[in-house]
Parts: sequence; structure tokens; C-alpha cells
Amino acid sequence: MNVGIIGGGAAGLAAAYEFVRNGSQVTVFERAPFLGGQASTFGVAGAQLERGYHHLFTSDRDMIWLIEELGLGHKLAWIPSRAGLYHNNRIWPFTTPVDLLRFSSISLFDRFRLGLTSLYLQRIRDWRRFEGITAAAWLKKRVGTRAYYAVWEPLLRGKFGQHYDEVGMVWFWGKMALRFASRGRGMVREMLGYPMGSFGEIFDTLGERIRTMGGQVRTGVGVRRVIVESDRAVGIEIDLPGGGSEALQFDTVLATVPSSIFPRLAPSIPEDYSKQLTGVSYLAAVLMILVLDRPLTGMYWLNIADREIPFVGVVEQTNLLSPDHYQGKHIVYLANYLGKDNPLYHMGHSELLQAYRPHLRKLNPLFDESWVEESFYHREEAAQPVIGINYGDRIPRHRTPIKDLYLANTTQIYPEDRGTNYSVRLGRKVAHIMLEDKSLPVRDELPLATISNSVTSALDWD
Repeated sequence: MNVGIIGGGAAGLAAAYEFVRNGSQVTVFERAPFLGGQASTFGVAGAQLERGYHHLFTSDRDMIWLIEELGLGHKLAWIPSRAGLYHNNRIWPFTTPVDLLRFSSISLFDRFRLGLTSLYLQRIRDWRRFEGITAAAWLKKRVGTRAYYAVWEPLLRGKFGQHYDEVGMVWFWGKMALRFASRGRGMVREMLGYPMGSFGEIFDTLGERIRTMGGQVRTGVGVRRVIVESDRAVGIEIDLPGGGSEALQFDTVLATVPSSIFPRLAPSIPEDYSKQLTGVSYLAAVLMILVLDRPLTGMYWLNIADREIPFVGVVEQTNLLSPDHYQGKHIVYLANYLGKDNPLYHMGHSELLQAYRPHLRKLNPLFDESWVEESFYHREEAAQPVIGINYGDRIPRHRTPIKDLYLANTTQIYPEDRGTNYSVRLGRKVAHIMLEDKSLPVRDELPLATISNSVTSALDWD
């Protein structure tokens, strides 16, 4: 079988690896000049740094398997994390249960409600009970309005903007379950994983492994459209470097592009499927990366629960990794999730940096602009899908209405949220679906790790 894959991110490359492992021919097309998608890297202070912050949880079994499979397991480090919350003009540590008890911005009773609710969510396995309710409604009822408006409402609003009160409780459950899974028993400090050669090394190595096994991985190649004849995908039309295009034949095609892009690549898909795709809104991840000559805070992960600050999170990479990894420099991400209706979305690098700078002094009163040695701007357009209530009934199927054309993207990762681990799992799973649809044997000695009762474990899996 000859397979064409559109997209060289985690899902596309994981699928390609499954195909070559199972004896199929495969060609991956990636428009960017690099692999890895949202986990791709660039050079900063003598090292490779992710364009968007990345780490692993101890429960991320698919990524851990892939790292070991590629012979990079010795580079995977597990490091205690330090998390915090900026609220009421100060940084509150939020790493251990004791930190929650010390969070005096709300009453002791409300702190207990927050803690008990977190423990309750940790023990829930059947997420379907949350399908018909929003996170906002459920949290208000469980933790109370004071705790909700102090902690969760600012974070939901910062993450999802005007859509904050539409987000389903299933999404929130997934986030909480994932974080607690990385703490282990006894609610001890969270351990996070980082591949010391960067996430970029993982996907570059995976690309080379695919090539070594006979596949093709072509970067800097854009796809114009999926070629469809008699309601069947038969190939891919790509852009040529000097202009013009070329039509390439394939037995089956997998697209790993965002749902908003897919109808343009396959305009003949039926209207009802197209509506499923376009019914999910995306927010862009807008990231300002600062290279400082000293630390900004003492936290790796700092959530901002203050609507006056124009970014939602501060991720200080060098509070997870040593600054020695970056020639003694301190690396800080200022993170935002923005819709096109937000004025910050339309700001360029310099303008956005100017808008952010005054607020850095709130996080550290000693901050001075002279601390900033370099800055970088990165925007990922379709980074965060907004998942509402009853989404399990509306997930677009991997098998599209066009025969031999398949889709795998972050809107189909449910009830979990987006992430490299789930993208790897998704790519492998859809590859197995495609192989079985062609009545080809599948090597199954490498089990697919799934969360129990996951929709994606059954979606298109007959």
C-alpha cells in the first residue's frame, strides 16, 4: 500500500512510522522547513528550544514509548516541577497540598472545597457523567462562587477568551486527571519529563528513522489539494519550488491538518461532515519568548489569575532545566490563547512586547527592561480547539465520507486535551484503522496506550 500523509507533526510522523513498520510505502508532506509541528524547535542560547513550551507527564506512555523506541530514552529526565498562581498582586506557590492551605486569598472553608473537589476529580474514571455541563457551571456548584472567581474563572477566561463559559466539564476533568496522574500516590510534588536533546530531536530522529526504513519525509512542500475521483481519494497535488504543481498518486491519504483547513484541501466533502469540522472554534497560541540575564520568578509554571495582565501564563523553562543548558541564560515564555477578535492577536512582535513589559514588574518588582537580552515571537494559528458540552456526539470521524481519505487532528482527541502524547497515540491508531481497511495485517506487539473509556479508543474502530 502506498500512503500519502499531509502534515509532519506528531500525528503524521507517528502514523508514517506505523506504516513503514507494517511494510507499506509512505510519503509525508510538511509545508514548513522543519518537522514536529507545535513541538518544533529553533536555536536559542546554544541549544534547541521549543517554539511552544513542552513537557511530559508520567502518564504520557505513548511519547515515552516513542522516545525509548528511537533510542533516546537515556535523554529523558524527570524533574520536580514548581507551579504557582498569580492572584491579588502576589505569587502563590501551588505545588503541594500545603500550598493550597496557605492560599489565604479565599477562606479556609473554600480552600478545603477546592482541595476536596480536586481529590474527587482525581478518582473519577467515567468522564461521561460530565458530558452535558460546562466547566463553569460545575465548578461554581462544587467549589463555590468565591473560589471559582478567584481561581478557575480567570484561568478559563484567559485560556479560552470569550468562549470560557462554553468549555465542557469533560475538558476540565481531562486536565485535572492528567496533572494528578503525574503526582503519583499521596499527592506528592509533580514530576515532569523533558528530553534533554529537545522535543525537536525526537521528531527529527523519527523522520530519519522513517527514511531509513524506506519512507519519504519531504519538508518545505505544500499540499494544494487531495485528488478525488469518483468519490475516492487517489492522490495529492503538491506545490513545486519553482512554481506550478505536481500530482502524485496514492492508494490512501491521511490529513493531519486542522479542521478549518481540511475542507479547502478536500472541497468535495459532503456538507454535513464539513459542518462538523467547522463547528469547532480554534484559538491561536501566541507566545513571546524572552532570554533574560537573570530569573524572573521562582516558578516553572505560573498561572495568571488577574485579568489586568494581558497574558495567561508564564512558563520559565530554566526553572525546570538548569540555565547551564542555555549558556547561563534564563528562558521565559509569556503565553496567550487568542481569537482573531482580540486586539493582541493582531499585534506584531515589538508591539506585543511593549504591551507585556509593564506587567513583568508585577511578577518581580525588581524587573528592568535591561534584563531582556533577546526576544522571539511565535504564533500557532490552530493551537487550541474549544471543546463544548456533549462533544462526544459531534466528533468528526477519522474515516471521512470520501473513500480512502482519513483525518486525524486535535479535535478528535477526546476526552483528553491536545498534546504530543495524544497526537502520537492518534497517529498510530488511525494508521492501524487504515491498514485494517485495506485488509492488511497489523503488527500489534506494541500496544496502544489509552485512557479507559476514551472516545478515541473506539472512534472509527469497528
